[in-house]
Amino acid sequence: MTAFLLIWSPKKWPWPELPDVAKRVVSGVAVADAWGCGFARGILPGDRVFLHRVAQEPKGIFGSGYVTRAPYEVPDAATKRGYRLCIDFAYDWLVDAHQGVVIPREMLRTHPFSVQTWDAQSSGTVIKPIAEGALEKRWAELTGKRASRTGSR
Repeated sequence: MTAFLLIWSPKKWPWPELPDVAKRVVSGVAVADAWGCGFARGILPGDRVFLHRVAQEPKGIFGSGYVTRAPYEVPDAATKRGYRLCIDFAYDWLVDAHQGVVIPREMLRTHPFSVQTWDAQSSGTVIKPIAEGALEKRWAELTGKRASRTGSR
């Protein structure tokens, strides 16, 4: 399975609905979302995604899910290309990152996480296999969620 980073910068997008979405996910409600994926066209249904808060504290990984729809073009007059790429995914874990994250940025600076570039400028960065394995293991320890190849809970 391949895993990708989805970047959230509260400076660019405040996301006021996040607390409500996180409550729904944690209570077991199936929540789907769409997210920009930069230039990444190789994301496939079933791939893993991790949400990473950047730009403001608390920085770090705060959510995860599974891709349900490969990248598709959405018209966007604000971009030079005239569109942006998005994916659809379903959350399997999400916390309100306005309040805190599951894996803080400081932990991502330690080995084996440190082999990965976490400060991506846009979503869609592939997580390197060594970092992905360590991330999944630590994620399961902290959330109780084990990776599933099918994306089911």
